[in-house]
Amino acid sequence: QHFTLNFTITNLMFTRDLETPNSAKFRSTERIMRHYIDPLLQRSSVGPSFSGCKVTGFRSGRHRDDTGVDAICSYQDSASLAGFDREQVYQELSTMTEGVTKLGHYSLDQNSLYVNG
Repeated sequence: QHFTLNFTITNLMFTRDLETPNSAKFRSTERIMRHYIDPLLQRSSVGPSFSGCKVTGFRSGRHRDDTGVDAICSYQDSASLAGFDREQVYQELSTMTEGVTKLGHYSLDQNSLYVNG
């Protein structure tokens, strides 16, 4: 099963090479995002069934230093998981990112987190 995860980083300047999935900048930034996102989801309610996220794209944000992040995350649908609850996952991620403000050394747009199951 899959769900999408979207958020905006306010201190990562968007550059054109972030639009190109095979560029070195895209690949390195995707690795960094997974380094931060995967452990959060492993600690969430979806954690026992979580199998990873793949960044599908970066996009220009409203301001010059904003970069939007789009990811597809996967989990194993199992009897132990009572069904994916996107609101619960949203709340857990919100708490783990200090009210949608911090992801590692990155700052987040507080109104940008979106979880869609």
